[in-house]
Amino acid sequence: MMNTLANHGFLPHDGKNITRNTVIEGLSAALNFNASLASLMFDMAIVVNPEPNATFFTLDQLNKHNLLEHDASLSRTDAYFGNNHVFNETIFEETKKYWTGPTLDANMLANGKLARQISSKAYNPTYTFTSSMEQFSLGEVAAPIIAFGDIQNGKVNRTLVEYFFENERLPTELGWSRREEVVSLVDIAGVTQMISNATNLITPSRESRASKRRDLHSGLGF
Repeated sequence: MMNTLANHGFLPHDGKNITRNTVIEGLSAALNFNASLASLMFDMAIVVNPEPNATFFTLDQLNKHNLLEHDASLSRTDAYFGNNHVFNETIFEETKKYWTGPTLDANMLANGKLARQISSKAYNPTYTFTSSMEQFSLGEVAAPIIAFGDIQNGKVNRTLVEYFFENERLPTELGWSRREEVVSLVDIAGVTQMISNATNLITPSRESRASKRRDLHSGLGF
């Protein structure tokens, strides 16, 4: 998303000297994020600048592998395989296989995320995905709903999302416009939780009480 905002001029075009005020103003102008949320996002990003007491970061620093940038991206290859900074059509096609309708919901987005992690874990011998990366990844997967979709119901037009990924631009050409309602941390947390819940592969049990009684051999392979 930061690259997209820079492409539109909401952040510096050269990707340098991105300060707290720049982030607050840019996220407000582009996506109507409130100041508290934008400031928190700056705090999350500033860790990529190794300088003590840093007051800015750059887009190049955001690309440093295994800080915020991580394996199993929805649209970019893993660093192990080459350039992890640019859109990769093959990777994105892999993700889109799990987007099974014209309107994406939390389940479809979560399925694409899980599939990319499984693929990366299977084929990348240096696969890394820490708990902090998981939290960042959930936010990334939630971002299209937050930016372009229905926050309350966790849905978004697939065409808008594809345009965003493929062009690294906001889908204004397709009729999208900045939402009128201010976006807060509560909104972000709600959609992120939807995605997190949807990554759970265990379904609710419908067994009778009697069938739930644990067999002595259960789980022992007998």
